[in-house]
Amino acid sequence: MAGRPRWVLHLQAQFWRVLMGIGMMLHRLARPLPPSPSFSKYVDATVSPIKGKFRLQFYVPKDYSAQKRLKGKRYPCVINFHGGGFVLGTAHDDARWAGVVVEQVNAVVVSVDYRRAPEHPFPTAVEDGADAILYLAKHADELHLDASRFAVSGFSSGGNMAFTVPLCLQGELLDRTASGQIIPESHEGNVPQLPSTLHITTTANSTPNHSRVALTRQKSRLDRIAMLRQTGVSSLSVVSSYKEGSAVTVSNQGTSVKIRGIVSFYPSTDYTQTRAQRRQTCARSGARHQQLPAVFTELFDDSYLQPPSLDLAHPWLSPGVAPESMLRKLPDDVVLFCCEWDMLLAEGERLRDRLTGELKKRVHYHCVPGVPHGWDKAPNPLRESPGARQQYGVACRELRRMFGMEEGEDGASVEGDV
Repeated sequence: MAGRPRWVLHLQAQFWRVLMGIGMMLHRLARPLPPSPSFSKYVDATVSPIKGKFRLQFYVPKDYSAQKRLKGKRYPCVINFHGGGFVLGTAHDDARWAGVVVEQVNAVVVSVDYRRAPEHPFPTAVEDGADAILYLAKHADELHLDASRFAVSGFSSGGNMAFTVPLCLQGELLDRTASGQIIPESHEGNVPQLPSTLHITTTANSTPNHSRVALTRQKSRLDRIAMLRQTGVSSLSVVSSYKEGSAVTVSNQGTSVKIRGIVSFYPSTDYTQTRAQRRQTCARSGARHQQLPAVFTELFDDSYLQPPSLDLAHPWLSPGVAPESMLRKLPDDVVLFCCEWDMLLAEGERLRDRLTGELKKRVHYHCVPGVPHGWDKAPNPLRESPGARQQYGVACRELRRMFGMEEGEDGASVEGDV
Protein backbone atom coordinates (compact mmCIF):
# COMPACT_ATOMS: atom_id res chain seq x y z
CA MET A 1 0.00 0.00 0.00
CA ALA A 2 1.34 3.43 -0.87
CA GLY A 3 2.28 5.74 1.96
CA ARG A 4 0.50 8.97 2.78
CA PRO A 5 1.52 12.08 0.80
CA ARG A 6 4.21 14.18 2.43
CA TRP A 7 1.86 17.13 2.94
CA VAL A 8 -0.55 14.91 4.88
CA LEU A 9 2.28 13.69 7.10
CA HIS A 10 3.36 17.28 7.64
CA LEU A 11 -0.12 18.35 8.78
CA GLN A 12 -0.47 15.35 11.07
CA ALA A 13 2.97 15.98 12.55
CA GLN A 14 2.10 19.63 13.24
CA PHE A 15 -1.16 18.63 14.93
CA TRP A 16 0.47 16.09 17.22
CA ARG A 17 3.41 18.40 17.95
CA VAL A 18 0.97 20.95 19.36
CA LEU A 19 -0.73 18.34 21.55
CA MET A 20 2.56 16.87 22.72
CA GLY A 21 3.78 20.38 23.50
CA ILE A 22 0.78 20.88 25.79
CA GLY A 23 1.44 17.53 27.46
CA MET A 24 5.09 18.37 28.04
CA MET A 25 4.16 21.78 29.44
CA LEU A 26 1.94 20.02 31.99
CA HIS A 27 4.78 17.58 32.69
CA ARG A 28 7.13 20.46 33.50
CA LEU A 29 4.62 22.12 35.87
CA ALA A 30 4.99 19.41 38.51
CA ARG A 31 7.20 20.30 41.45
CA PRO A 32 10.07 20.43 41.85
CA LEU A 33 10.14 22.53 38.71
CA PRO A 34 12.81 21.54 36.19
CA PRO A 35 15.38 24.12 35.12
CA SER A 36 15.12 26.24 32.01
CA PRO A 37 18.01 26.26 29.54
CA SER A 38 20.79 28.66 30.54
CA PHE A 39 21.55 29.61 26.93
CA SER A 40 21.32 28.30 23.37
CA LYS A 41 23.58 28.04 20.34
CA TYR A 42 22.65 27.53 16.69
CA VAL A 43 24.74 25.07 14.71
CA ASP A 44 25.21 24.81 10.95
CA ALA A 45 24.68 21.32 9.57
CA THR A 46 27.96 20.08 8.08
CA VAL A 47 27.55 16.28 8.22
CA SER A 48 24.22 16.07 6.42
CA PRO A 49 24.11 16.92 2.72
CA ILE A 50 20.80 18.64 3.53
CA LYS A 51 22.06 21.97 4.81
CA GLY A 52 20.37 24.06 7.48
CA LYS A 53 20.64 24.96 11.16
CA PHE A 54 19.54 23.41 14.42
CA ARG A 55 19.72 24.49 18.06
CA LEU A 56 21.64 23.32 21.11
CA GLN A 57 20.20 24.10 24.55
CA PHE A 58 22.65 24.28 27.46
CA TYR A 59 21.89 23.44 31.09
CA VAL A 60 24.81 24.44 33.31
CA PRO A 61 25.83 24.17 36.99
CA LYS A 62 25.28 27.15 39.31
CA ASP A 63 28.94 28.13 39.35
CA TYR A 64 29.36 27.91 35.58
CA SER A 65 29.31 31.66 34.87
CA ALA A 66 31.70 32.46 37.71
CA GLN A 67 34.12 29.73 36.65
CA LYS A 68 33.92 30.92 33.06
CA ARG A 69 34.82 34.50 34.07
CA LEU A 70 37.71 33.20 36.15
CA LYS A 71 38.76 30.87 33.33
CA GLY A 72 38.54 28.15 35.96
CA LYS A 73 37.39 24.55 35.91
CA ARG A 74 36.06 22.68 32.91
CA TYR A 75 32.90 20.63 33.15
CA PRO A 76 32.04 17.16 31.91
CA CYS A 77 29.44 17.26 29.16
CA VAL A 78 26.38 15.06 28.53
CA ILE A 79 24.86 15.45 25.06
CA ASN A 80 21.18 14.49 25.15
CA PHE A 81 18.75 13.54 22.37
CA HIS A 82 15.01 13.88 23.00
CA GLY A 83 12.34 11.35 22.03
CA GLY A 84 9.22 11.57 19.88
CA GLY A 85 9.70 9.01 17.13
CA PHE A 86 12.02 11.38 15.20
CA VAL A 87 8.84 13.38 14.43
CA LEU A 88 7.61 14.93 17.70
CA GLY A 89 9.32 16.37 20.75
CA THR A 90 11.78 19.18 21.43
CA ALA A 91 14.99 19.75 23.35
CA HIS A 92 12.90 21.05 26.29
CA ASP A 93 11.32 17.63 26.92
CA ASP A 94 14.16 16.20 29.00
CA ALA A 95 14.59 19.22 31.27
CA ARG A 96 14.02 17.07 34.37
CA TRP A 97 16.78 14.68 33.31
CA ALA A 98 19.05 17.64 32.58
CA GLY A 99 18.36 19.13 35.99
CA VAL A 100 19.23 15.91 37.81
CA VAL A 101 22.45 15.49 35.82
CA VAL A 102 23.52 19.09 36.47
CA GLU A 103 22.76 18.69 40.17
CA GLN A 104 24.22 15.25 40.80
CA VAL A 105 27.07 15.10 38.29
CA ASN A 106 27.96 18.82 38.15
CA ALA A 107 28.10 18.48 34.38
CA VAL A 108 26.89 20.61 31.50
CA VAL A 109 23.95 19.04 29.66
CA VAL A 110 23.49 19.94 26.00
CA SER A 111 20.06 19.05 24.63
CA VAL A 112 19.98 18.77 20.84
CA ASP A 113 17.03 20.16 18.87
CA TYR A 114 17.80 18.02 15.84
CA ARG A 115 15.76 18.40 12.67
CA ARG A 116 12.71 16.13 12.58
CA ALA A 117 10.76 14.11 10.04
CA PRO A 118 8.77 14.25 7.81
CA GLU A 119 10.49 17.48 6.81
CA HIS A 120 13.88 15.82 7.39
CA PRO A 121 13.63 12.01 7.23
CA PHE A 122 16.29 9.42 8.07
CA PRO A 123 19.15 9.91 8.67
CA THR A 124 19.10 13.70 9.18
CA ALA A 125 18.52 13.43 12.94
CA VAL A 126 21.55 11.15 13.35
CA GLU A 127 23.69 13.43 11.19
CA ASP A 128 22.63 16.45 13.28
CA GLY A 129 23.56 14.54 16.41
CA ALA A 130 27.02 13.91 14.98
CA ASP A 131 27.28 17.60 14.12
CA ALA A 132 26.39 18.53 17.70
CA ILE A 133 29.33 16.53 19.04
CA LEU A 134 31.71 17.97 16.42
CA TYR A 135 30.57 21.51 17.29
CA LEU A 136 31.08 20.96 21.01
CA ALA A 137 34.52 19.50 20.34
CA LYS A 138 35.51 22.54 18.31
CA HIS A 139 34.18 25.01 20.90
CA ALA A 140 35.03 23.11 24.09
CA ASP A 141 37.51 25.76 25.26
CA GLU A 142 35.14 28.73 24.99
CA LEU A 143 32.28 26.68 26.48
CA HIS A 144 34.49 25.46 29.35
CA LEU A 145 33.83 21.81 28.59
CA ASP A 146 36.24 19.04 29.51
CA ALA A 147 36.84 17.43 26.13
CA SER A 148 38.16 14.29 27.82
CA ARG A 149 34.83 13.66 29.59
CA PHE A 150 31.86 13.53 27.24
CA ALA A 151 28.91 11.13 27.31
CA VAL A 152 25.71 10.80 25.27
CA SER A 153 22.17 10.15 26.49
CA GLY A 154 18.71 9.91 25.02
CA PHE A 155 15.12 8.78 25.38
CA SER A 156 13.14 6.55 22.98
CA SER A 157 14.17 7.69 19.47
CA GLY A 158 16.79 9.77 21.25
CA GLY A 159 17.88 6.58 23.01
CA ASN A 160 18.36 5.13 19.53
CA MET A 161 20.52 8.16 18.68
CA ALA A 162 22.66 7.62 21.78
CA PHE A 163 23.92 4.52 19.93
CA THR A 164 23.59 5.57 16.29
CA VAL A 165 25.31 8.96 16.55
CA PRO A 166 28.59 7.36 17.76
CA LEU A 167 28.16 4.75 15.01
CA CYS A 168 27.73 7.55 12.46
CA LEU A 169 30.89 9.27 13.72
CA GLN A 170 32.86 6.12 13.01
CA GLY A 171 32.50 6.95 9.32
CA GLU A 172 32.90 3.26 8.54
CA LEU A 173 30.26 3.32 5.83
CA LEU A 174 32.12 6.13 4.06
CA ASP A 175 35.21 3.90 4.15
CA ARG A 176 33.54 1.24 2.04
CA THR A 177 32.09 0.93 -1.41
CA ALA A 178 28.49 -0.15 -1.89
CA SER A 179 29.74 -3.72 -2.25
CA GLY A 180 31.50 -3.50 1.14
CA GLN A 181 35.10 -3.18 -0.06
CA ILE A 182 37.36 -0.92 2.01
CA ILE A 183 38.32 2.36 0.34
CA PRO A 184 42.00 3.12 1.11
CA GLU A 185 42.75 6.46 2.81
CA SER A 186 39.11 7.49 2.68
CA HIS A 187 39.53 9.60 5.84
CA GLU A 188 42.41 11.66 4.50
CA GLY A 189 40.13 14.48 3.34
CA ASN A 190 39.65 13.18 -0.19
CA VAL A 191 36.12 11.90 -0.60
CA PRO A 192 36.16 9.10 -3.18
CA GLN A 193 33.81 9.16 -6.13
CA LEU A 194 31.38 6.32 -6.74
CA PRO A 195 31.16 4.75 -10.18
CA SER A 196 28.48 6.35 -12.32
CA THR A 197 27.11 2.87 -12.94
CA LEU A 198 26.17 2.33 -9.26
CA HIS A 199 22.63 1.05 -8.95
CA ILE A 200 20.64 0.61 -5.75
CA THR A 201 18.98 -2.79 -5.79
CA THR A 202 16.40 -4.28 -3.52
CA THR A 203 15.48 -7.77 -2.57
CA ALA A 204 12.40 -9.34 -4.06
CA ASN A 205 10.70 -9.96 -0.74
CA SER A 206 9.35 -6.89 1.02
CA THR A 207 9.53 -6.43 4.76
CA PRO A 208 6.58 -4.26 5.78
CA ASN A 209 7.31 -2.32 8.94
CA HIS A 210 3.61 -1.70 9.52
CA SER A 211 0.31 -1.96 7.67
CA ARG A 212 0.62 1.22 5.63
CA VAL A 213 4.01 1.23 3.91
CA ALA A 214 5.87 -1.75 2.49
CA LEU A 215 9.54 -1.27 3.33
CA THR A 216 12.11 -3.43 1.58
CA ARG A 217 15.72 -4.08 2.43
CA GLN A 218 18.47 -3.02 0.09
CA LYS A 219 21.47 -5.15 -0.68
CA SER A 220 23.57 -1.97 -0.77
CA ARG A 221 23.88 0.75 1.85
CA LEU A 222 21.62 3.75 2.09
CA ASP A 223 21.88 6.01 -0.94
CA ARG A 224 22.63 8.94 1.39
CA ILE A 225 26.12 7.45 1.74
CA ALA A 226 26.50 7.58 -2.04
CA MET A 227 25.44 11.23 -1.95
CA LEU A 228 28.02 12.05 0.72
CA ARG A 229 30.77 10.37 -1.30
CA GLN A 230 29.77 11.92 -4.61
CA THR A 231 29.36 15.49 -3.38
CA GLY A 232 32.21 15.54 -0.87
CA VAL A 233 30.28 18.13 1.16
CA SER A 234 30.09 16.22 4.45
CA SER A 235 32.49 17.02 7.29
CA LEU A 236 32.24 13.34 8.19
CA SER A 237 34.81 12.67 5.46
CA VAL A 238 37.57 14.19 7.63
CA VAL A 239 36.41 12.80 10.99
CA SER A 240 38.15 9.88 12.64
CA SER A 241 36.78 7.85 15.53
CA TYR A 242 38.71 5.18 17.38
CA LYS A 243 38.64 3.24 20.64
CA GLU A 244 41.09 4.47 23.27
CA GLY A 245 40.86 2.25 26.31
CA SER A 246 37.20 2.03 27.31
CA ALA A 247 36.30 5.36 25.69
CA VAL A 248 35.97 6.54 22.09
CA THR A 249 38.00 9.47 20.77
CA VAL A 250 36.46 11.53 17.97
CA SER A 251 38.92 13.76 16.11
CA ASN A 252 38.14 16.43 13.56
CA GLN A 253 40.77 18.74 12.07
CA GLY A 254 42.80 19.34 15.19
CA THR A 255 40.05 19.01 17.80
CA SER A 256 39.02 15.88 19.65
CA VAL A 257 36.67 14.70 22.39
CA LYS A 258 36.54 11.51 24.35
CA ILE A 259 33.11 9.86 24.65
CA ARG A 260 33.21 7.79 27.82
CA GLY A 261 29.76 6.24 27.82
CA ILE A 262 26.18 5.92 26.62
CA VAL A 263 22.99 6.35 28.68
CA SER A 264 19.91 5.16 26.81
CA PHE A 265 16.31 5.10 28.07
CA TYR A 266 13.83 2.72 26.35
CA PRO A 267 15.45 2.98 22.88
CA SER A 268 14.28 1.65 19.54
CA THR A 269 17.12 -0.57 18.36
CA ASP A 270 15.86 -2.90 15.60
CA TYR A 271 13.70 -1.65 12.74
CA THR A 272 14.03 -4.96 10.93
CA GLN A 273 11.23 -6.07 13.27
CA THR A 274 7.78 -5.04 12.11
CA ARG A 275 5.46 -3.18 14.46
CA ALA A 276 3.28 -6.28 14.60
CA GLN A 277 6.28 -8.41 15.63
CA ARG A 278 7.22 -5.87 18.27
CA ARG A 279 3.72 -5.83 19.73
CA GLN A 280 3.65 -9.62 19.85
CA THR A 281 6.56 -9.57 22.30
CA CYS A 282 4.24 -7.95 24.84
CA ALA A 283 2.48 -11.11 25.99
CA ARG A 284 1.17 -9.85 29.32
CA SER A 285 -2.20 -8.09 29.31
CA GLY A 286 -0.84 -5.01 31.11
CA ALA A 287 1.77 -4.58 28.40
CA ARG A 288 -0.69 -5.09 25.53
CA HIS A 289 -2.93 -2.28 26.77
CA GLN A 290 -0.09 0.19 27.36
CA GLN A 291 1.40 0.35 23.86
CA LEU A 292 1.74 3.47 21.73
CA PRO A 293 -1.34 3.72 19.50
CA ALA A 294 -0.92 2.80 15.85
CA VAL A 295 -1.75 6.39 14.87
CA PHE A 296 1.62 7.39 16.35
CA THR A 297 3.74 4.49 15.21
CA GLU A 298 2.41 4.75 11.65
CA LEU A 299 3.11 8.48 11.60
CA PHE A 300 6.63 7.90 12.92
CA ASP A 301 7.45 5.19 10.40
CA ASP A 302 5.84 6.86 7.39
CA SER A 303 7.68 10.10 8.21
CA TYR A 304 11.15 8.92 9.19
CA LEU A 305 11.69 5.73 7.22
CA GLN A 306 12.12 7.34 3.82
CA PRO A 307 12.63 6.40 1.08
CA PRO A 308 10.37 3.35 1.52
CA SER A 309 13.12 1.13 0.07
CA LEU A 310 15.79 2.08 2.61
CA ASP A 311 17.86 -0.57 4.37
CA LEU A 312 16.12 -1.33 7.68
CA ALA A 313 19.30 -3.00 8.96
CA HIS A 314 21.34 0.16 8.40
CA PRO A 315 23.60 0.74 11.44
CA TRP A 316 22.46 4.37 11.71
CA LEU A 317 18.90 3.09 12.12
CA SER A 318 19.07 -0.34 13.81
CA PRO A 319 22.06 -0.49 16.18
CA GLY A 320 20.76 -3.78 17.55
CA VAL A 321 21.72 -5.55 14.32
CA ALA A 322 24.78 -3.43 13.46
CA PRO A 323 27.97 -5.31 12.49
CA GLU A 324 29.98 -6.55 15.43
CA SER A 325 32.99 -4.58 14.22
CA MET A 326 31.05 -1.32 14.59
CA LEU A 327 29.53 -2.18 17.98
CA ARG A 328 32.96 -3.11 19.27
CA LYS A 329 34.12 0.46 18.66
CA LEU A 330 31.38 1.95 20.86
CA PRO A 331 32.32 3.07 24.41
CA ASP A 332 32.61 0.15 26.82
CA ASP A 333 30.30 1.76 29.41
CA VAL A 334 26.60 1.58 28.58
CA VAL A 335 23.62 2.34 30.83
CA LEU A 336 20.39 0.90 29.44
CA PHE A 337 16.89 1.33 30.88
CA CYS A 338 13.93 -0.52 29.38
CA CYS A 339 10.26 -0.61 30.39
CA GLU A 340 8.42 -3.83 31.27
CA TRP A 341 5.28 -2.82 29.34
CA ASP A 342 7.03 -1.69 26.16
CA MET A 343 7.04 -3.22 22.68
CA LEU A 344 10.72 -2.19 22.52
CA LEU A 345 11.72 -4.24 25.57
CA ALA A 346 12.69 -7.40 23.68
CA GLU A 347 14.95 -5.64 21.16
CA GLY A 348 16.57 -3.64 23.95
CA GLU A 349 17.42 -6.84 25.77
CA ARG A 350 18.78 -8.39 22.58
CA LEU A 351 21.14 -5.45 22.19
CA ARG A 352 22.14 -5.80 25.83
CA ASP A 353 22.98 -9.45 25.25
CA ARG A 354 25.10 -8.61 22.20
CA LEU A 355 27.02 -5.93 24.08
CA THR A 356 27.66 -8.06 27.15
CA GLY A 357 28.39 -11.27 25.21
CA GLU A 358 31.44 -11.48 23.01
CA LEU A 359 31.89 -7.71 23.09
CA LYS A 360 32.33 -7.78 26.90
CA LYS A 361 31.03 -4.26 27.44
CA ARG A 362 29.99 -3.03 30.88
CA VAL A 363 26.22 -2.68 30.54
CA HIS A 364 24.31 -1.42 33.57
CA TYR A 365 20.86 -2.70 32.62
CA HIS A 366 17.58 -2.20 34.41
CA CYS A 367 14.04 -3.10 33.35
CA VAL A 368 11.69 -0.69 35.13
CA PRO A 369 8.80 -2.88 36.32
CA GLY A 370 5.14 -2.19 35.60
CA VAL A 371 5.61 0.89 33.42
CA PRO A 372 4.96 1.64 29.73
CA HIS A 373 7.16 3.35 27.17
CA GLY A 374 7.92 6.95 28.16
CA TRP A 375 6.60 6.49 31.70
CA ASP A 376 8.84 9.27 33.03
CA LYS A 377 7.15 11.90 30.82
CA ALA A 378 3.62 11.66 32.26
CA PRO A 379 1.62 14.91 31.64
CA ASN A 380 0.67 15.27 35.30
CA PRO A 381 1.11 18.82 36.65
CA LEU A 382 0.54 17.70 40.24
CA ARG A 383 3.51 15.40 40.76
CA GLU A 384 6.60 14.02 39.08
CA SER A 385 6.37 10.65 37.37
CA PRO A 386 6.81 8.10 40.20
CA GLY A 387 10.27 6.59 40.24
CA ALA A 388 11.71 8.76 37.47
CA ARG A 389 14.03 10.79 39.68
CA GLN A 390 15.30 7.60 41.32
CA GLN A 391 16.11 6.01 37.96
CA TYR A 392 17.79 9.21 36.82
CA GLY A 393 19.86 9.05 39.98
CA VAL A 394 21.01 5.53 39.11
CA ALA A 395 22.14 6.80 35.70
CA CYS A 396 23.93 9.74 37.31
CA ARG A 397 25.92 7.43 39.59
CA GLU A 398 27.08 5.60 36.48
CA LEU A 399 27.98 8.90 34.79
CA ARG A 400 30.09 9.90 37.78
CA ARG A 401 31.89 6.59 37.54
CA MET A 402 32.51 7.07 33.81
CA PHE A 403 33.83 10.57 34.45
CA GLY A 404 36.19 9.39 37.20
CA MET A 405 34.32 11.10 40.05
CA GLU A 406 33.78 9.93 43.57
CA GLU A 407 31.36 10.87 46.31
CA GLY A 408 32.49 13.57 48.73
CA GLU A 409 31.56 13.43 52.39
CA ASP A 410 28.85 16.02 51.82
CA GLY A 411 27.34 13.92 49.07
CA ALA A 412 28.56 16.20 46.30
CA SER A 413 30.56 14.93 43.36
CA VAL A 414 34.29 15.55 43.54
CA GLU A 415 36.81 14.83 40.84
CA GLY A 416 38.97 11.76 41.12
CA ASP A 417 41.50 10.25 38.76
CA VAL A 418 40.42 10.26 35.16
